[in-house]
Amino acid sequence: MTLDEIRNLRIEDFNYPLPEERIAKYPLADREQCKLLVYNHHALQGEFRFANVPELLPQGSMLVYNNTRVINARLRFRKPNQGAWIEIFCLEPHEPRDYAQIFATTAGCSWLCFIGNAKRWKSEPLELPLTINGKEVTLTARRGERHGNAFIVDFSWNSGDTFASILEAVGEIPIPPYLNRATEPSDSRDYQTVYSHIDGSVAAPTAGLHFTDRLLAECDRRGIRRRELTLHVGAGTFQPVKSDTIGDHEMHTEFISVPRSLLIDLIENNSSPVIAVGTTSVRTLESLYYIGLTLMRNPDADERELCIGQWLPYTIDAADEPDTKAALQAIVDYLDRHHADSYIGSTQIMIAPGFRFHVIDGMITNFHQPQSTLLLLVSAFVDGNWRSIYDYALAHDFRFLSYGDACLLLR
Repeated sequence: MTLDEIRNLRIEDFNYPLPEERIAKYPLADREQCKLLVYNHHALQGEFRFANVPELLPQGSMLVYNNTRVINARLRFRKPNQGAWIEIFCLEPHEPRDYAQIFATTAGCSWLCFIGNAKRWKSEPLELPLTINGKEVTLTARRGERHGNAFIVDFSWNSGDTFASILEAVGEIPIPPYLNRATEPSDSRDYQTVYSHIDGSVAAPTAGLHFTDRLLAECDRRGIRRRELTLHVGAGTFQPVKSDTIGDHEMHTEFISVPRSLLIDLIENNSSPVIAVGTTSVRTLESLYYIGLTLMRNPDADERELCIGQWLPYTIDAADEPDTKAALQAIVDYLDRHHADSYIGSTQIMIAPGFRFHVIDGMITNFHQPQSTLLLLVSAFVDGNWRSIYDYALAHDFRFLSYGDACLLLR
């Protein structure tokens, strides 16, 4: 497919009826007992339980998952004298820009935020009293300039505690809006993967929610190699495609971090299938190819040039694409020149029908919203056969979206 053909794909062709009752509002008590639909070599292979994943993965697979941890990104302030409630949703760091640094700040920082009830908050600072380890603390928020639909918000506090501690003490886990319910205490546990440990996401990489420590140990026992990367999921993951064609939809940009050791494993991998857990891992792994391609063309490319734009993959002729391992080696060489242990950058990649996959051989993913970029990604991987998968799931009582059931897609 040409770039024009891809840009002119109609989002209505990726619609399906999703009754409210099919959206899972809560996870199963035993995560690994959710349903698993397996699709392999262009055909449905049957219905299993997620607990069967270790035996269903191809022998010797490399399982790559996203270790990001969802932060308590939602803060609720109240204007003085019992005034209006103002909800501040932290999206991404502004100053300092680095995630680790901003969570370690002890006096002040600024974030790009959505603001609920923004019309009621002018220029006055808002204060939120809280308690950390028995100590009274006041968190102050000041609204800054607007950036599209979001605002810069400056936070300051008077205790010397880290911002990570502030969020842990008073923030709320931001569960997806399509659950149509308030956050509950159980979400603090349920909306995290068992392997999450790098703070930064405002939404969970939900395909990984089904894994348990027992399942990970079983993967190890069967010789399935487990590897980690990081993509901090932004609120844009819930952004619907509102345009008639996908060419008018602007993808969100997200932070990624990939260890040098994973790049080496991928380069030295001898035909063992690479299975990505979730669309975030897919986007990260496939972005690596184009980051490497960019570095092969320009070894001195800067951070802006290395952020993979959403349409870059569709502008390159297949005959001009380098070998995957050569592209990944270009990233390793870049890291070695900069004495770095991980590649840290960002990606805006859009994976849609017509995309050529270079790194992954399979993925584990949930069932996604109609007319979403996540459904476009699934369609690209299964060569447009997404509807047969979703028709089966709808006809056989599968549960949908973040807390729902899963599928294993293989080539």
